[in-house]
Amino acid sequence: MIHAMGDKYHHGNLRDELVRVSLDLIAERGVAGFSVAEVARRAKVSPGAPYRHFPERESLLAAVAATAARQLTERVRAAIDSAADPADALAAAAGAYTGYLIERRAGMNLIYADGLHGPGHTELVENTRALTDQFLMLCLRLCDEPQDGLELMEQLFTQAHGYGMFWLDGVFVKHGYTPGLVVAKSVAAARVMIDGHRPG
Repeated sequence: MIHAMGDKYHHGNLRDELVRVSLDLIAERGVAGFSVAEVARRAKVSPGAPYRHFPERESLLAAVAATAARQLTERVRAAIDSAADPADALAAAAGAYTGYLIERRAGMNLIYADGLHGPGHTELVENTRALTDQFLMLCLRLCDEPQDGLELMEQLFTQAHGYGMFWLDGVFVKHGYTPGLVVAKSVAAARVMIDGHRPG
């Protein structure tokens, strides 16, 4: 149940609604603009209602980050499944990350936000591992040495996040780039990076 102002019944499940509203708030204002009070206001519940499910701000934010990681994993998996060649699949995965970041303003900046990776946030840890493992397995498949695979994964996440942030911060907007063009550029840059790590 969700209890609205005055303890009246509100629609749906409070925990899920708070996570959904939090994701929307972050998409609008970024992680820095997240606040439990604003989430409660938008969910039309009392200021104390979120704390019935999340004992502190970080536990709500960790649930939101876990959801973002799960959604990202699904986007990345779909992108990987769309390509037969592993290098194309990995480049498409980087583009999927960029696209999600532009759409939701959430990526590694939310997943690795301060205070979210303690022992009490196992769902976030598991969902983050599922996301990174998809990249890592392909990187290891394309590289001779494990260290090269890890380095490639780091570079891919860095460039994919950077392309998304350049759009969100208005840099690419000034050049008239659309989100679709930014994603395409991210995929192309990822492919160049991948080819540079392939043996031979």
